[in-house]
Amino acid sequence: MSNSALTIFRPASINQWNLRNRIVMAPLTRGFARDGDGTVTDEIVAYYEQRAKYGAGLIITEGITPMLSGKGTYGVPGLYTEAQTASWAKVTEAVHRHGGTIIAQLWHVGRLSHSDLIGGKPQAPSAIQAEGRVHKLHKPYEIPQAMTIREIEDVVAHFQMAARNAVLAGFDGVEIHAAHGYLIDQFISERTNKRVDEYGGGMRGRLRFLKEIIMAVQKEISADRICIRFSEKKDDDPYYEWALKVETLHAYLELFRETGITILHPSTENYAKAWSDRLNFHQAVRAQWEHIVIGVGDLDLKTADKAINDGVIDLAAFGRPFIANPDLVQRWQSGLPITPYNQNRHLSILR
Repeated sequence: MSNSALTIFRPASINQWNLRNRIVMAPLTRGFARDGDGTVTDEIVAYYEQRAKYGAGLIITEGITPMLSGKGTYGVPGLYTEAQTASWAKVTEAVHRHGGTIIAQLWHVGRLSHSDLIGGKPQAPSAIQAEGRVHKLHKPYEIPQAMTIREIEDVVAHFQMAARNAVLAGFDGVEIHAAHGYLIDQFISERTNKRVDEYGGGMRGRLRFLKEIIMAVQKEISADRICIRFSEKKDDDPYYEWALKVETLHAYLELFRETGITILHPSTENYAKAWSDRLNFHQAVRAQWEHIVIGVGDLDLKTADKAINDGVIDLAAFGRPFIANPDLVQRWQSGLPITPYNQNRHLSILR
């Protein structure tokens, strides 16, 4: 039975983006870039092209590092050299050829890296070691180097350069990854940020790094084409380092209004999970936010469509289903079954 009448399949105008539907391909770390130079391969071009060809409304790329120190595992692509920029231009050209829209997610992992990957100590707001082991490297995280003011300014400048390169590569916008315990989130968390200078202390100080990155990126690309990804806290996960209470959420949203941001991507593993006052995380965001919200969190088609119709979210992002089904949108529209994601089968393929 066809699902084509569902609201999720209707076109949407989001600022400068005219999307053919409200289905977003979520950012999915793939680790298949050339590890020597951080460029993407023709196989990766085909991977994104297929999702655009079969109807994805908006594609958010895998995390792209704005500098070598932001790399957290093998095979992470970059956007800080001419070669990297040229390789991503092939991706955007392919996506646009099929009528798609694609934005680049800019991602710096901070302390969640290793000297074996980046040739020096990982960077962080404070010298606090993360628990666990480095992805694929299987070594414990190191004690990071607390960043100097000059190093903070350098990272901000690299985010700006990466945004400039994103424009040169033909991306329709950028997403700033401020979630999941990575560098920006490390500055925001009082558990990982013990600084006593202007980048620490109260919430205003801990949000300063994010604010400066937003303002720097806006020098290269307009605010209405910038999306921010931020996350809730997950109590049993050491990488979700801080409790996003209502007052903290309010501080976040005030910063976004102050900087002209209108597109948010609140990240949670389970959309339906209660967060505060019987609201889920996205409902809590919507209660304080009048602009665009991208929903995510193990959504299915009907749940996502209901959330859109209820006005909680404007777009719905899907991750693993897009790995297993390049033609996900067409399958859903036609009422065809989709292939379930299987980590053993789908982890190492690009098709």
